[in-house]
Amino acid sequence: MTEPSGSPRPARRIDARSLRGIAHPLRMSLLEALSLDGPATATVLAARLGENTGTVSWHLRQLAEHGFIEEETGRGTKRERWWRRTEAKNDLRTADFREDPESRGALSVYLHELVRQYFQRVATYVAEDWDDTWRGAGTLSDWSGMRLTPDQLRALNAELIEVIARHSPAPDAEPGPDALPVVVQLQSFPRAPRDGR
Repeated sequence: MTEPSGSPRPARRIDARSLRGIAHPLRMSLLEALSLDGPATATVLAARLGENTGTVSWHLRQLAEHGFIEEETGRGTKRERWWRRTEAKNDLRTADFREDPESRGALSVYLHELVRQYFQRVATYVAEDWDDTWRGAGTLSDWSGMRLTPDQLRALNAELIEVIARHSPAPDAEPGPDALPVVVQLQSFPRAPRDGR
């Protein structure tokens, strides 16, 4: 739920109000589209997501009200507004909401939609026809035989995030001629023991 700490972007901790503002499948899809593909209008996003432009416009305004996106000033018209993701990275700490009955439903929607987005990104990659250079560069891996304490798992995650931060180019760096956008997804979580193991 957080991004590499080496990122120069400011961070904002998601509170109960902003969680309820983002915890909607279409809003999360809109934020994902703006995050992955950059600024767009409601018309462009509606066509991309197969939604009604008026509905998309309303949800974009909700995202803006909660500080997840902002209008890109100096671009577009009053009728055709361009939207972009805000610079702040979002920090969601699920423990903040576990005991709050009013936020528990929003947290569940948010997490389930996030998992769906992660799965869909991987499924899309697998279904696409990449050449051997790119196919050999990506990976789908898991390490499921590990036994760690909570402190060890936190340390592992922190170290992996730092590695990602070291390999993340500066926002103003010019990408190489053969560079493509890359998604790194990190999921690490405990698994309840089965059969006493």
